[in-house]
Amino acid sequence: MIKNEKGMSLIEVLIALAILGLVAAAFLSGLATASRALIIADERTTAESLAKSQMEYVKSQSYADSYDDSVPSDYTDAGYSATIVVEPLPDPNDPGNDLVDIQKITVTVDHHGKEVITLEDYKVDR
Repeated sequence: MIKNEKGMSLIEVLIALAILGLVAAAFLSGLATASRALIIADERTTAESLAKSQMEYVKSQSYADSYDDSVPSDYTDAGYSATIVVEPLPDPNDPGNDLVDIQKITVTVDHHGKEVITLEDYKVDR
């Protein structure tokens, strides 16, 4: 006995649409995750570049108790800001006093008010 089939049944079409929907949802979810990862990587790379730039600026300046923490306008236009903190190191041989020729420099970069990266280094008065 040969059946005369003229097309697909409604059940077959619904199953095919469900499978296609699941595949499309998984694909779009993967694209969204990849896009978010790219945005985060770009934000961190830009913040790291700004932090290194600010640290090099501090190291190129004369020895001081504080440094200008203004950033170039192309960073501020994008929502980045930097804070430079200068801390004298305590003298291990004379508790209660600080070393006069070495400082700990901390550069913190924020993007739209959220801390992205902190870079620490030391500066010596030579």
